[in-house]
Amino acid sequence: MKLLRFGERGQEKPGALDADGRIRDVSSVVADIDGAVLGDAALAKLRAVDLKSLPLVAEGVRIGPCVGRVGKFVCIGLNYADHAAESNLPIPSEPVVFNKWTSAIIGPNDDVEIPRNSKKTDWEVELGVVIGKAAKYISVEEALDHVAGYCVINDVSEREWQIERNGQWDKGKGFDTFGPLGPWLVTRDEVPDPQKLGLWLEVDGHRYQNGNTSTMIFTVAQIVSYLSQCMSLQPGDVISTGTPPGVGMGVKPAPVFLKAGQTMRLGIEGLGEQQQRTIAA
Repeated sequence: MKLLRFGERGQEKPGALDADGRIRDVSSVVADIDGAVLGDAALAKLRAVDLKSLPLVAEGVRIGPCVGRVGKFVCIGLNYADHAAESNLPIPSEPVVFNKWTSAIIGPNDDVEIPRNSKKTDWEVELGVVIGKAAKYISVEEALDHVAGYCVINDVSEREWQIERNGQWDKGKGFDTFGPLGPWLVTRDEVPDPQKLGLWLEVDGHRYQNGNTSTMIFTVAQIVSYLSQCMSLQPGDVISTGTPPGVGMGVKPAPVFLKAGQTMRLGIEGLGEQQQRTIAA
């Protein structure tokens, strides 16, 4: 299934794509697309519904973040060897973990704010993992059983605040609007191998990123298992799994960063596309 949330910000309703790619309103079946409906049993119940019997949603409606009431937004850094190289950093021996604040979450096509006085706002297309079953101290072998599905994430980053302002990366990662999620939450039965997905990103029509999850240092299963050793993962938690090379910070001979008035477009094979306009905060 391809699940989504649509409507005005803060008033989103749950939806699903039917076989013709049209949005159906599933609010008569579930209250929201959130942790309460992301377990296997709840998803099976939703899967059994005849979507064509549910109301069509008008074309052009705003698409919201594909997961509501996210509890944790956990991210993995430097998870592609070639991205670590372009960042002039060593390949990590364990996953690099940081957080984005849930207040950063926006819809996949909402505007992204360039923070005040920022000169180093950057882009990062990433595979998002949505937890469907609580996980604590789980093995790599059982990790994917705890995943509800996958989505596209743009891990927007302000590099000065991330790297040059002391402290943790979280400061540069968690500005408002720095976490577009969606458009769809694609359930794991439609993604047989999350390590075989192409992902890409363009700014104003120029393709900067063009990678594949097959080159991850740590796989989705390894990441979910690893995180479960140091925190409990709850249904509705979101994990962003790292970005391939091609970020603005790594452009040679000189870095390229975002400014107001630009357009980012990004996507992942089978998971849909996002498009954001950049505006001044």
